[in-house]
Amino acid sequence: MPSTDKQTDSIAPGDLTGAAFIRRLESLFLLVRKVLGGSMQADRKSTRKGTGITFADYAEYRHGDDYRAIDWRVYARFDELVVKLFELEEDATVYILLDLSHSMAAKTGIARRLAAAPGYIGLNCQDRVAAYGMADELRPLLDPSRGRAHVLPFLRSLESAAGFGRDTDFSGCIRTLQARRGKKGLVVVISDFFFPTGFEEGLKRLAGLGHDIHALQVLGADDLTCLQQGDVELECVESGARKRVTITARESDAYTKAVTDWNERLRTECARGGIGFTRTMADDAFDEVIRTILQKGGLAS
Repeated sequence: MPSTDKQTDSIAPGDLTGAAFIRRLESLFLLVRKVLGGSMQADRKSTRKGTGITFADYAEYRHGDDYRAIDWRVYARFDELVVKLFELEEDATVYILLDLSHSMAAKTGIARRLAAAPGYIGLNCQDRVAAYGMADELRPLLDPSRGRAHVLPFLRSLESAAGFGRDTDFSGCIRTLQARRGKKGLVVVISDFFFPTGFEEGLKRLAGLGHDIHALQVLGADDLTCLQQGDVELECVESGARKRVTITARESDAYTKAVTDWNERLRTECARGGIGFTRTMADDAFDEVIRTILQKGGLAS
């Protein structure tokens, strides 16, 4: 989005690793355990069958199958050898895509705190977590990791990650994620979603990979209305391009309508694709945003 304002919502060293912030994350983790049974995804059962805990089906016994899985009661009644199949319970994989393009500079504080929440919860739930910075390319912040030992490295990576890029290539970032051939899981995208080439292709590509998706749109008050009037020189925060324009009430109203239409398109696209969607403002409390999502059923769509 064009702007003449270089204001940033900065994150200082220690903001995400201090005791007070971690206590807020821990309260969200405890809520997950209480409300969702220990996972951000309501259903972690795999569609694959094998040895496990919950009975799923029978299959005809074949040479090489584990004889311990034979149901001898069925054999006694029907003179047929069948084996029991069970649902496999697998660890979830949580992918966090954090927009680090320059349009997020004034919203980076809440964006990084929002990113910290699913990562902290996932690592404490023994789920696999991977985090990436997103702009004109996808940059790893945390390689796929599991366990509480990775919590502090993850939070430090969020603190230290610098903004980068010229424009935001959302579709290109998703293609890069696709090429990594990771397990299906939960993908949390945190961004203002003001992508020059749109968001539709990237969201459809993500959905086509079989992931559960939650789009977390972060907006600032300056994103929604045009505060400039008269003859001004605007600079694109992404590319640095400058342009002199005259802004009247007509142009200001047109800007407001264009942003409103864009945001409604995003909401509609997510609803159509079965994608979880939350919109929040930069001055909202991050833990209240996550708490509301969790109480509604989790981040999974």
